[in-house]
Amino acid sequence: MRTKLPQGLVWMMLLTAQAWCGDFRAGSAVRVVTPSPLLAVSGGMGPARLALEKAGELTVRALVMADSATTIAIVSADFLGFPAALGDRVRRKVKAIRPENILIAATHTHSAPDAYGFPDGRGGTAADLPYLDSVCARMVEAIDEAWAKAQPAILKIASGEAKGKIAYNYYAEHLYDPRCHVIQCLGADGQPIATLVNYAIHPEIIGSARGICSPDLIGPLYDRLREKGGGVGIFINSAQGGMVTADNRRPEGKEKRDWDECVRIGNLLADEALRLVDNAPAQTAPQIMCRARRLTFPVDSAELRAVMAASPLQLGKKDAMNISTQFNLINLGNAQILTIPGEALPNIGFYLKRTMRGEHNLLFGLCNDAFGYILTRVDWGSFKAYDYVSRVCLGERTGEILIEAALKFVAESPAPEKLKERTF
Repeated sequence: MRTKLPQGLVWMMLLTAQAWCGDFRAGSAVRVVTPSPLLAVSGGMGPARLALEKAGELTVRALVMADSATTIAIVSADFLGFPAALGDRVRRKVKAIRPENILIAATHTHSAPDAYGFPDGRGGTAADLPYLDSVCARMVEAIDEAWAKAQPAILKIASGEAKGKIAYNYYAEHLYDPRCHVIQCLGADGQPIATLVNYAIHPEIIGSARGICSPDLIGPLYDRLREKGGGVGIFINSAQGGMVTADNRRPEGKEKRDWDECVRIGNLLADEALRLVDNAPAQTAPQIMCRARRLTFPVDSAELRAVMAASPLQLGKKDAMNISTQFNLINLGNAQILTIPGEALPNIGFYLKRTMRGEHNLLFGLCNDAFGYILTRVDWGSFKAYDYVSRVCLGERTGEILIEAALKFVAESPAPEKLKERTF
């Protein structure tokens, strides 16, 4: 499937591109960050596993969008998480865009090098600091190139159920959000500059135990978007905590954990995203609002305090009882976007989307920081299945703090504009 606009509209766009697009511009860029030689890969807390081969390439990807007053950069990185300790290095080096307007999210692949500095059980860590420095440098390059390539553009946004065997909740099969949100920027020639896919899923088909460095299903997703004419692919996860994962179940009850399954699910998600956005109306002069606040959580978990204190990345001050991070609310055309610094459980995601004020409401999970699972106190430690997600959580108040701050942020900010279409 190739996203197209009607031929007459494309012709008019070619003749009057600047007037048709208004002041809205967009640009995108990609950098490969697969380590060479390969490094150990991490799927979470605990020792990393030595990688002996790779499947696909790890990348960092930037989408820059601007109107006459505001410029934002949305960046996606193929890592389990991308802590603010790294993201802030990137923000300090980008000169063309305000630091608080740079949103950096992790795809959450479980087959990439450790970007946290988890203890390895032997007094050290698998985090390779020179490599992480190089990733930050490539990310700065991608943002700068995307800004330099920004051109008059139009915007298409779509939301709908992604159909097929893509994701499910490991703890309770149907308790996940099947909606896929798509943001697509097209140049004046009608061809996509980039297609952003916002969907809740754990890219852990391969996982860290096999010793394979891989973007998991996100790599094939990107390849499919490009092959089908969607331009540069950008994947931003959503509220995929507790435990929304790839549906790689076989009929006999086993799980298919190989690259072919990554391709199957990645291709299907890409096809669904392009299907949804194909007939979305064009927004010819969308406005951008980007606001940022600090969001502070108590760190009740002694285990996570120890990880933060011991990390060579200086994730937090030693024995710190609180940690704060950047929290963004973005209006983009008729959509509203809220960032989440971790893996919110699906019920939190559903509630936040229901209370937001856009015609399309998107949650950017694992964005600006990656503090583990985010759940409310009524879920925290309540079920045996939640033992792990409760342990890898800042504390039982985390969910309520996020929800309260989000509701206040939304209430105190302007609502997104209603859809404006240009007709000829």
